[in-house]
Amino acid sequence: MSKIILFNKPFNVLSQFTDAGTAGSTRKTLSEFIDVPDVYAAGRLDKDSEGLLVLTDDGRLQHRISDPKHKTAKTYWVQVEGEPTEEAIKALREGVKLKDGKTAPAQVSQIDEPAALWPRDPPVRFRKTVADSWLEITITEGRNRQVRRMTAAVGHPTLRLIRYRIGSWTIEDIPNGEWREA
Repeated sequence: MSKIILFNKPFNVLSQFTDAGTAGSTRKTLSEFIDVPDVYAAGRLDKDSEGLLVLTDDGRLQHRISDPKHKTAKTYWVQVEGEPTEEAIKALREGVKLKDGKTAPAQVSQIDEPAALWPRDPPVRFRKTVADSWLEITITEGRNRQVRRMTAAVGHPTLRLIRYRIGSWTIEDIPNGEWREA
């Protein structure tokens, strides 16, 4: 039986169990939160992104989740700078041209700040003169920093990025920094 761990990854935590970075690095890793042997992250989540990370001991499942050819849907809550216009949202829905090619169409909707949201440490920089808003974006690709690059390409840089769902798994009822078995 495969082991599947659903982890609500905090901001500023690497999606790996060890830090192979610079000598003497004090970056937080998964080992500070998860003490389950032989599980590995299925896909990545940048250290400055938060939310759902699936870990498993099943190599085939890990591959199916992380390989873009399987088109596993991933849903993100995205706090962006400014108020996206209908034109910007339409561009995201149709696919955005990035340096590494046009993205596949995304499902995009404007949402209220998610009720289940936890405070981020450190908080997102607040600017009185610049509004922000929230989008829910679902993609089936997994390019490096794709959602951040997409929102920037339509003129609304990402301030906070939270992965809410991978396939049918969500972070529902998993406090930030906690995990549970699926």
